[in-house]
Amino acid sequence: MGAEGRRYGHGRATRFSALLVCAGFVLAGCASMPDSGDVEQVKATQGPDSQVRVYAVPPRDGARPQEIVDGFLEAMTSDDPSYATARKYLTKRWTKKWRPESLTTVLTEAPQSAAPAGREEGDELTYALSGELIATVDRHEYKSVVPTQYGGALRLVRQNTPDGKGKEWRIDAAPEGLVLGESDFLRNHLSVNKYYWASGQNSVVADPVYIRQRQDPVTRMDPVAQTISALFEGPAHWLIPVVDSPFPAGAGLKKGITSLTPDDQGELKVPLNDKASNVGGAVCKRMATQMLLTLRELAAPRVEQVQLQRADGSPLCVLTADQADAYALERLSPSPNVYFVDSDHRMAVVGTQPKNIDKALVRGPFGDGQVKIGTVAVARSLHRAAAVSQDGKSLYAASIVSDEPLAAPLVRSGAPRATDRLSGPSWDRNDLWVADRDPANPRLLRFAGGKGPAQEVMVDGLDGARIESLRVSADGVRMALLLSKDGKSTLEIGRVERRTDSAGTTTVSVVELRAAAPRLESVTALSWAGPSRLVVVGKETGGVQQVRYIQTDGSLTPAGGLPGLNKVSAVAATEDEEQLLVAISDDGLVRLMPNANWQTMVEKGASPVYPG
Repeated sequence: MGAEGRRYGHGRATRFSALLVCAGFVLAGCASMPDSGDVEQVKATQGPDSQVRVYAVPPRDGARPQEIVDGFLEAMTSDDPSYATARKYLTKRWTKKWRPESLTTVLTEAPQSAAPAGREEGDELTYALSGELIATVDRHEYKSVVPTQYGGALRLVRQNTPDGKGKEWRIDAAPEGLVLGESDFLRNHLSVNKYYWASGQNSVVADPVYIRQRQDPVTRMDPVAQTISALFEGPAHWLIPVVDSPFPAGAGLKKGITSLTPDDQGELKVPLNDKASNVGGAVCKRMATQMLLTLRELAAPRVEQVQLQRADGSPLCVLTADQADAYALERLSPSPNVYFVDSDHRMAVVGTQPKNIDKALVRGPFGDGQVKIGTVAVARSLHRAAAVSQDGKSLYAASIVSDEPLAAPLVRSGAPRATDRLSGPSWDRNDLWVADRDPANPRLLRFAGGKGPAQEVMVDGLDGARIESLRVSADGVRMALLLSKDGKSTLEIGRVERRTDSAGTTTVSVVELRAAAPRLESVTALSWAGPSRLVVVGKETGGVQQVRYIQTDGSLTPAGGLPGLNKVSAVAATEDEEQLLVAISDDGLVRLMPNANWQTMVEKGASPVYPG
């Protein structure tokens, strides 16, 4: 049920659901067929169950208004082609107006309906729909919101039957598109990452979208065709300023293509339309790279090679999965080691074996005790690191693979209190970042290439909030910010924009902050844990502290909740799917093994990090 379920052992559930056949009879809808007992109506799913597939059932003759309402709500959760059965609950007038593909409204639970006061003697009734709104999905883009009360309505009218001998209740007005509970949405939809080129770079940026798990009821496309079609539609509006795509305007799949399946050797042939048929070889290979990286998000089928074809069927270019993977940034830091600050405030490394601390892996001033360290970050090259001193005043950068004296700090904070000084540092692919939390001079700082001088970076939309910590994505175009204001903490994602003038001076800013975890009341720690996923420590309103995975679009993964852990103060993960989640808790530095519980690696430690 998500972009990373195949790759992350603690992540999302298996995508493609088994089918449970259900019979129609006189039900308004059903989710499974029992083999004994009374037949009862089953309303829209109240809890997650990826093994359920709902088959829509048409209204029975003489159905009462409540049955019409329940049946329509249930039919919206099905894979019925063109929603033909759902349309049987509508009047002819509204059937022509209803466009289920236009918008999906996602509630925490299936919408609740309330019958109007009074009796049914008239020819018109309005049922109120209610629930807790958590997101809308416009085409493929998931847009999460702070949970708020949802209100909608279904207007029913009594109309003549086709034979003119009676009247039947039908829906003559409904909310736009589909209204689904979260479990029904996730049962039918799959999150995948589309990939676009970071502007001016030879690396890619993930753009998460939702497609149908099975055949799309409207387009009749299978998941592979849906995914490629979504890629051709272009990146989300939020990403457009920082990504490029070589697809010509109007490029897409050849008309009529609804199913794409690789052959026995894993080669997928993709017929393109005329707009995409005349691109050059270099452009074609960049398009093919995007396709292969995007298609690897699907659990099946596995695509080993893609052949892009012209509209006439002739080959345009061929690319293998290994060639495409070379551009995936999460594969650039292969070290399985976890870096941390030991009980002597020195930088240390623990390998794949618990309590196996290899002090020889950190040389230079951070490993030999020349400076007492509070927090660290390791460059993705694995050759250099950055460290903030134990008192939070100073930021240093140094080699960790050779011996060298401690250089002057890159920056100092003038804040009187340690908690108001420098945050933990973070590296993108090339640059080093840190936040100075000094109330008298709060600022976000960037060090090009990990060297001075400091460049102050403007952050739009802070609105008086202070940056407590930050993590930059490997691609360097997205920044996760933990902000505090009025005693509350929130997690935001900002877009990192770089502009170089004619003199060669680069100006950097972080803009268009958007909530990354609107359903969490507070967030206290975070790390990137995939191309478009974060692992966070936080809690929902009235809840307890938990560690869980969250998509950058704000959606919670179905299997995002992780085993309980006491008093977590820090977490570390990486975009690389092979690396384990680690954390600092009351039990020390711990790691989470696949399909197991937390395991202590080091009894005393702080600031665990992977490169980045």
